[in-house]
Amino acid sequence: MTSRPVPTVDVPPINPDFNAPFFHGLQVVASYLLGAALIVVFIMLVIAIGALAFRGLAPERVRTWAGENIAWIFLAAALLGGASGVFQWFVNFDFGF
Repeated sequence: MTSRPVPTVDVPPINPDFNAPFFHGLQVVASYLLGAALIVVFIMLVIAIGALAFRGLAPERVRTWAGENIAWIFLAAALLGGASGVFQWFVNFDFGF
């Protein structure tokens, strides 16, 4: 049976600190980007649905654009909503107020 040698140096317990000085600024920037992108995509979705729902409301060019891109807009809104939800869950939105 071998015994372990006694350490000659007393090592204090080390606990990591995850509060990086740049993290708060990065969190604010990411919150602004996600919030602004979600608002822009939501406005685009409302305009596309409105253009398709009411024929006399929008010109033909806008209706054509809405018909071609409404699925992509809806997909972008769903992905941004999911990304914002995950960000909110793990990090929490911080708009710097």
